[in-house]
Parts: sequence; structure tokens; C-alpha cells
Amino acid sequence: MTDADRTTTRTTTTLHWGRYEVTARDGEVIALEPLAGDPDHSPIGPGMPRVNHAPYRIRQPMVRAGWLRNGPRRDAGGRGREPFVAVSWERALELAAGELRRVVADHGNSAIYGGSYGWGSAGRFHHPQSQIHRFLAMLGGYTASVNSYSQAAMEVVLPHVIGGGPDSLQERGPAWPQIAEHGELVISFGGLATKNAQVVPGGVGRHTQRRWQREAVAAGVRFVNVSPVRDDTDPELGARWIPLRPGTDTALMLALAHVLVTEDRHDEDFVTRCCTGFDRFRDYLLGGPDGQPKDPAWAEGITEVPAATIRELARDIAGHRTVVNLSWSIQRQDHGEQPYWAGIALAALSGSFGLPGGGPMSGLGISELGTRGHWRVAALPQPPNEVPDVIPVARIADLLLHPGATIDYDGRRLTFPDIRLVYWAGGNPFHHHQDLNRLVRAWQRPETVIVHDSWWNPLSRHADIVFPVATALERDDLALGRADVTLSALYRAVPPPRDVRTDYGVFSALAERLGFGDRFTEGRSEEDWVRELYDRTRARLRESGVDIPGFETFWREGSVELPPRPMNPDGGAFDLLRADPERHPLATPSGKVELFSSTVHGFGYPDCPGLPTWLEPAEWLGSPLAGRFPLHLVSNQPRTRLHSQYDGGDYSQAAKIAGREPLLMHPRDAHARGVRDGDVVRVFNDRGACLAGVRLSESVRPGVVVLATGAWYDPAPDGLDRHGNPNVLTRDAGTSRLAQGPSSGTTLVEVVPEEGEPPRVQAFDPPEVIPEAR
Repeated sequence: MTDADRTTTRTTTTLHWGRYEVTARDGEVIALEPLAGDPDHSPIGPGMPRVNHAPYRIRQPMVRAGWLRNGPRRDAGGRGREPFVAVSWERALELAAGELRRVVADHGNSAIYGGSYGWGSAGRFHHPQSQIHRFLAMLGGYTASVNSYSQAAMEVVLPHVIGGGPDSLQERGPAWPQIAEHGELVISFGGLATKNAQVVPGGVGRHTQRRWQREAVAAGVRFVNVSPVRDDTDPELGARWIPLRPGTDTALMLALAHVLVTEDRHDEDFVTRCCTGFDRFRDYLLGGPDGQPKDPAWAEGITEVPAATIRELARDIAGHRTVVNLSWSIQRQDHGEQPYWAGIALAALSGSFGLPGGGPMSGLGISELGTRGHWRVAALPQPPNEVPDVIPVARIADLLLHPGATIDYDGRRLTFPDIRLVYWAGGNPFHHHQDLNRLVRAWQRPETVIVHDSWWNPLSRHADIVFPVATALERDDLALGRADVTLSALYRAVPPPRDVRTDYGVFSALAERLGFGDRFTEGRSEEDWVRELYDRTRARLRESGVDIPGFETFWREGSVELPPRPMNPDGGAFDLLRADPERHPLATPSGKVELFSSTVHGFGYPDCPGLPTWLEPAEWLGSPLAGRFPLHLVSNQPRTRLHSQYDGGDYSQAAKIAGREPLLMHPRDAHARGVRDGDVVRVFNDRGACLAGVRLSESVRPGVVVLATGAWYDPAPDGLDRHGNPNVLTRDAGTSRLAQGPSSGTTLVEVVPEEGEPPRVQAFDPPEVIPEAR
């Protein structure tokens, strides 16, 4: 074929990390280029083409050989190790429909766990979480999960402290325009890493986070980065680095509050009029209940931040309009509710709570949060789930391992149902979850696991029935990112492979076999649904005074720009509370900020008392376990991908060391272990071990190593992860009985040089596939 005979097409699409022009040739995507106008585009997109047509792409339905041979069995033990059998669509659909019928008839709908996670697609129609939940609800219901791996502790504790929903702090905290105009100091616990600003749920038209930060600097705002990692802020901010021990943020916050109170620098007016429980909180700070004042000297012994630095920072906070920003990372640890509660308390005492450009905020450096409010695009309609059983999302391994067991959760007592079938579409639990060796054991318990995916990632390898589904580049859709103003058309750049369908196509076919096809589809094609979602979004915007063109115009032009939406559009803002707490109460029992919560206190949880408290983590550098495992592992978000998505892409692969995820390590720690830059090392503790490639850096506090999440899980027969997935090491236990969130940040490890030739990374090798017997 000559170049003249080849067909080249160009379309546009929106991904979680930005808008791109997609070039395809003869049915294959060959390039993604950021659209003009994005001042800080993400480099993740250009690395996607190779993955879309990779050898590990799943191109027809598959069934695990042992499951096909022996039928559904509990504790079968073959998931993740056995070959797969390629089958027809008819065969795969009949097998899946039959299993759903059997489990519902024999065990009830609560025996189905409907797994998904919110990052499966930037498009609003091809959003797998919406698709699977609609399907399973119409089947009669399913056991669901609540909260998120990112913010579980915050999502549960903050409604008790400041009222509102799980995003109430992000929606009411200070925005960057206010900070630039009125603010003077931003102290960020957990930093403001600009890598986290690459991605926005639902996509982003223009990345503006870095620009707003720089405008704040130009306006004279100073920054303080409280984190074990110096690079958690952009160097251009000139932030002061306070490298505390990981997991000790609460102790530092309490000591700062102690200085404000004992030096009479706290905002007495605000805590009297707008807060409840200050007397009890002050008594705790002064050492009344336990005889230990939470003063800087006490905190220095825990955090290793000098007492003089703590006093200086406290006075700085009191003397300036201050934002107390709380990164999402600081809650993913043992007692992760406490730093958020303590951060609210510190902001309440600071004198800036409810004033323009000051007060508490969460995730200020993440995507477009903190720049504006967000419009909401219409979603696929969801019928009620008739099964009342839910689990906190990070308790999936407990659910599978211990049916019938009970746990505390936010004042309730939850009983784990007996899960016989897991149905998963969107997300990768072998990325998100902790202690993957434990999860692998738990994953053998269900009788059947059904998965939708595009690639042979760890989830697909641990399934029984695998439906191959289209990628984001192979579907039409529409997208509007959170806090973004560009409503985008997502055009299909190439058709999916011949035997690949969309999630909607799979669920429609299953619903037809199960007797509710017409109810699931409502007689609409995929194109009809995209139009319907747009029309509903248009009607919703019109109610808010925003008029956008009809669907044909939108689809022809490719996007429509919306006006910026102000923060706090529905009231309940902290400035109104400060002005008149009687007229503008918070949605808490007292109507005020609850520095002491009678509700939480009444739960009687020893691991989450009724006010912000320092509770020693199960693992930290001050614990006896540090004698065996003297390095604290920080498993942060990756720079080169979104979670584990496109780990095989060019951008992610270029950052690997000897094909493995890089481990940041301080030169002093490396020298003590005979480790050099570029070496392959073994990272281990009692839970597991993985290999990683070392990158030496003085931006990491001594005693701390950093291994980003998202390297595809690649276990050797002895359980060693060959690729560098930190979740073979992390602790699988709830933050507390209140939120039961993930505590991955509470992890100690040791690092040694890997002896001999390291084993080859096999994460991207497809499993053995055998043809179905005829």
C-alpha cells in the first residue's frame, strides 16, 4: 500500500488528563496532540496510541480454563494463574447470564458485589460505574460500596465537623482568585504537587492550576510545604519545606494550636460564636485529660520538627491571612480522620476562617479544584438499589474473606454478606487496594468473577469471564470535567476491534437475556443516549440562566464554553457563618463547627474520639517496628499516568528504571545500604516484597522512600512483585471504626540491593489463551 492509498483521519477527544487531537491511519491511532489553548497540558495523552493496539489488548471474550472445565467453585484457587479459553460472544453472554440467574436464585441479590470505580471514562455515557450500577439495580440489586480510596476518612468525619456532603470542604474553602487577592500565607499539609493537577474527573479543557499558583506568588502569598517530600510543591512557589515524619501531621497541628491558645493569639471571637466544644479542645491541648500538654516540645519528639520552628510557624499563621490546606494523602493512614479534624480546628483558631482568601481547604492543588465551582452534566438514570447492604470501599478483602462478620462504620454496625459473584466494570482493585497478597487470597473466595476490560491487566487476569470492551478512543460521548468550563464532544477516532463491544453493548445483551432489555436501554442506541444526556444537561443549565446551543450545533462544533461558576453557589459558605451563625448555621447538630462532636463521642470508638486527638499509628518511624523496617514508605499518586491507567504507555514506560517503577531514596539511606542510583532493589516487609529501580534524591526526607502507585501488579510464583507495585507492602486496615478508609500511608519497609540478575518484568505479557474445543 502506498502513502496515497492510506486513509488518515483527525478527530478530537477529551480524557481525564486533557483535550487532544487524535490522528488515526487505516483504523489505528497513531498520535495524540494536545489541543491549542491549554497552557499546561499533560504528557500522558501522547503515550496512548501504542497501548490502544498493544499485544495485551483483549480482542474477544475469554473464560478462565479451570472455571470453564469445573464450573463455579468457592476457593477454586486458579484465578491469576490459569490460561484462558477464547469463546464466542454468544457463549460468554450465556455463561454470564446463567451465573447471574443462579446466584440470585440460590443466594439472593446481596450475594453479588458490584465493583467499579469512578475513573473508568471521562465520558458521561460510557461511564462504566453508571453502566454497571444501572444494570445490577435492574437485576434486583447488589451489594455496593460507599466512599472512595482517595478521601474516605474526610468524607465521613467532615460532615460531623462542618456539615454538608463529602465534598463540603472543597466546595466552601478559599478559591485561588480569593487567595491571590486577599491571602498572605498558604500552609499545606501534604504539599501541592502539580503532578496531581494533570487530571480532572470528567476531563479538562485547560489546565490552570499552575497559573493560579504563580499568580498567588506574584501577589505576595507565601507558601509552606509540610511534607516528607520537598517536591510536593512547584519550585517556583519558593515554599518553605518542613520535612516532618510521615503520619505525624496531627501532632504538629495540635502543637500549633497549643501555641495559639497559650500565647493568646487564637481567634476567641470565632471559636466562641461559630464553634462548639472549644473548652474541651483547649483542655486537651493543655493536657487536662492525660497530663501531657500538646506543646511544641512534645510535638518535636513525635514529628522531629524543631520546637522553635513550630512556635515561629504558629505566630506566622496568627499574624497573616492563612489558608490551612489539607492534602488528600494525609488521611490515607492509621487514624486518618484526625489530621482533617485537627486541620479544621487549627483554621478555626487561626483568625482566618471565613475571611476572603483564608481558612481551611482540601485538595487545593488538585486539578481545577480551588479555581471555581462546577456545573454538573446529566448522568445515566439510576434506579434504586433494593439491596441495603453496603461496605466501605476499602474493605473489599475483608468482605470476601469474612462473610457474616461485622464491623463498625460511622455509628452503624455492618454485616458482610456472603459474596458468591463479583461483577467489575471500570477500575482496577489490584491497583487501588492494599496488601495485594491478602487481596489475591480473598479474590479466590467468590464462585465467579466477571470483568469488563480492554487489556490483560491484573484484574482481567484474576477473572473467570472477561468481556473485551472499547477504549475511550473508540466511542462517541460527551464530557464536562469537575470545575471545568468546556463541555466537549468525544468523537470516536477508530472503531473497536471486530469482536470488541462497549460496556453498554455488553450490558444491553445481558439485560435482554435476563428479561429486562427494554427497561435497560429504554429503546435508545448509544448515539441516542449521548443526545439525551446533552439535552438534559442543556435543560439543567437553562434553569441556572445559562443557554447553550442544540445538540446538532454542539456535535458539529465539538465543544461549548460555559461561564465560570462561582464557588459556594448554594450557600452554606464559611463567610456567612462568620457573619451571622444564627442565620446561617452549618448542617451539624449545633449548627457550628464542631471542635468536639457529641455524636462521634457517643459512638464510643477508642480509635476515633470526639475531638481531634494524637493517636500513635500502628506503624511509624517512632514505633518499635522501625527497628526491623526503618524506612517509611510513601506510596503517592504517579506523575506518568492516572492511577494504573496506561502504565504501558510511552510516557509511563520512559520513567521506568530497568523496566521497574522508580523508588525515590535519600542518598544517606542509600549509602548505608550499599545502593547506587539506577540499582534494582528489593523493598520488603512482613506483608510482601517488590522490586524497584532506585533514583537518589535529596528532595526526600531521610528515613523515607517514595514509590508511586500504579505499576501493574506482576507477581512471581513466590509472590515477589517484579514491577514495583507498592500495594504488596501497604497495610490493609481501616483508618478507624468511624470511616474504615484505607491506611496505605501507614507502612514501614526495608530496602536491600537485589542479588543476581533480576527477573524479567512480565506485567504486559498476555496470559496463555487456548481455543475453545469444538
